[in-house]
Amino acid sequence: MNKGRLLRVLLLVVIAAGIVLAIANRDQLDVAALEQWVNSAGIAAPLLFVVIYAVGVVLFMPALVFTLAGGALFGPFVGALVNLLGASVGSTLAFIVSRYLAGDWVTQRSGGRLKRIKEGVEAEGWRFVAFVRLVPLFPFSLLNYVLGLTRIKLSHYFFATLVFMIPGGVAYTYLGYAGKEAIGGGEGVIQKAMLALALIALVAFIPRFVGRMRRGPMISVETLKQRLDQNDGLLLLDVRSAEEFTGEQGHINKARNIPLDQLNNYLSELADYQEKSVALICRTDRRSAQAAGMLTRRGFADVHVVAGGMTTWISRGFPVKR
Repeated sequence: MNKGRLLRVLLLVVIAAGIVLAIANRDQLDVAALEQWVNSAGIAAPLLFVVIYAVGVVLFMPALVFTLAGGALFGPFVGALVNLLGASVGSTLAFIVSRYLAGDWVTQRSGGRLKRIKEGVEAEGWRFVAFVRLVPLFPFSLLNYVLGLTRIKLSHYFFATLVFMIPGGVAYTYLGYAGKEAIGGGEGVIQKAMLALALIALVAFIPRFVGRMRRGPMISVETLKQRLDQNDGLLLLDVRSAEEFTGEQGHINKARNIPLDQLNNYLSELADYQEKSVALICRTDRRSAQAAGMLTRRGFADVHVVAGGMTTWISRGFPVKR
């Protein structure tokens, strides 16, 4: 066994053992225990907390517990800073470990759909990192390791993580601070609690807002026909029911029918189009707009609603299949 491979095996064993120990002792992780460790560090307490947070992220410890603890221990301002640094450093360490252990192996052996998804994520680069930090689609610690298997630049990954975790980091830090104030009976407890809830509500709204931002503009039926005639790789999804698809209005020849109420069940089959153009059509454009929201919240990057739907398509005299 060569030296490089031996180092990878040793690192894998150390990480795996650390994760097992961390999970086995997860019940002992609480704000009181963290406060005891941090208080013993004196002036170096913020630095120690950043280190503990970072190691916790690498070992799959619950990041939310650390974030709440940071707010409780250091207040809303210093707490937000140490939380963001700890989470970003931990995420980047996990990213580096994953790339070192398996990045080349995955690149050499990935093919088919997995390769296309990987290439789509790499093409998005920091924008994809920003999206998943604002819209948490996957478990935080697992996502760090998964993204390490791509060729996203390390610097882009770190800074996108640091910047786009700010909304959630600030909100949950303040929640931890408000919780400690409530327990301790500090002044203005009600106002602080209301502010904490408002921040959490704002963070909960972010996925919807980001989804709207990522959704492409509506396209006209004329543009749709032109793109279909050019065969530029556009996927046309008809989200009407099966009865409507084959009924009075008929359907466009190249359309794929997935009814709106079944769309969630077919998202894995549409993974190849996560970074490609998708057009959505229904009778008008109401169900298409709902479908567009579902797709953008799941990370589809170029989604368009066909304005006026099949009704407008037919009124223009464009061909349909019945």
